Amino acid sequence: MSRSEERRKAREQGGSDMTKFYVILAVVAVVGIGAVGYSIGSTALGAAATEPIEVEGLDDQDMLVEMAQGVTKGDEDAPITIIEFGDYACPGCGGFAMSVKPQVELLLVETGKAKFVFYDFPLTSIHPTSFLAARSARCAQDQDKFWEYHDALFRNQTSWRLEASPIAQFLAFGEDLGLEGDDFEACVKSDRHADVVSANMRLGYELRVSSTPTIMVQGNGEFLMLPGATFPAIQAAIAQIEESAPADAGGAN
Repeated sequence: MSRSEERRKAREQGGSDMTKFYVILAVVAVVGIGAVGYSIGSTALGAAATEPIEVEGLDDQDMLVEMAQGVTKGDEDAPITIIEFGDYACPGCGGFAMSVKPQVELLLVETGKAKFVFYDFPLTSIHPTSFLAARSARCAQDQDKFWEYHDALFRNQTSWRLEASPIAQFLAFGEDLGLEGDDFEACVKSDRHADVVSANMRLGYELRVSSTPTIMVQGNGEFLMLPGATFPAIQAAIAQIEESAPADAGGAN
């Protein structure tokens, strides 16, 4: 599969998840798109985009739903969706990725009870390397290595998060994962995927995300933003959703 085909496949997969957000936006962002502050920067390391960019159409709900792309792990038809808005340079997100997410994957995703969807939400004002990290993970996605790279960024977070220019570390992570080096380097050192990351950020702002990690749980027409990023909180949200489901949901025997 060519790189362009891989990108198209990722966009299509992300789009299916984003369709579900149309209703969420209508419920949560009732004051309308554009009511939340959203800053656009221009900082770059050479040609590498390190800040959100201006993307035409993000002030329109339909366009935002189409442009923002989460990355899904698990069965697309799972009854529960667990959503994270995360920042690769955020220590709390690192803790979630290394301690809570493995429980989510083992007990909920692998059993088919839930799927997990990750949306980029780099807090660039306090983590200036986080936007570049998000783009780098998307560059790894071009070669079907998103989750491996996602985990590598969090596993090695302390080695790069405070660096002025972590590009060398990011390229090394790709090499360790067996990515095609020239393509990956060209992607990281460009503005590729800056539009997707910027759209994800805008979606987060419209959903009132203000810190990371922010965890949301969706299912049976319910949408819950959790007070904390813990496994018990996720379990409690799922239990609440299941209790609110109609008695004959799924067909009782």
